Amino acid sequence: MLSNSCRYGIRAIIYIASQPKDAGKTGIKQISKDLGLPMPFLAKILQQLTRHRVLVSLKGPHGGFSLSKDPSKLTLLDIVKIIDGEEIFTNCVMHNNKCKDAEGHKCTLHDDYDAIRAEIIKLFNNRTIYDLVKKSESTNSIII
Repeated sequence: MLSNSCRYGIRAIIYIASQPKDAGKTGIKQISKDLGLPMPFLAKILQQLTRHRVLVSLKGPHGGFSLSKDPSKLTLLDIVKIIDGEEIFTNCVMHNNKCKDAEGHKCTLHDDYDAIRAEIIKLFNNRTIYDLVKKSESTNSIII
């Protein structure tokens, strides 16, 4: 459902948000190593999140990434829309475009999937990065 880019981006955001505030910026080498993600691919994802002002990036030997937004105000939906776009929530399950065409015709799964789609949007919109960090800490869930 989510692209690799999106899954990696979500994991990286949770990782960055989970770092102690006094630790400063988190370097891409450390993120890549700890999450087992390819650094060049991760760099592109983090640059995209920086361009959308989700992250702050500082170059240099003491550089790295930090959140620019309050993690309790940053939702999973925000991240998904930035990386994968909104098409994931509007495109048809069976075709590469919207489910309804100009004449109002729908695919055969439209009505079934529409309810599921609404629940996914609700879930992603109601889960903040803060929630996910706290859950990973309290349940020893993995983000790796």
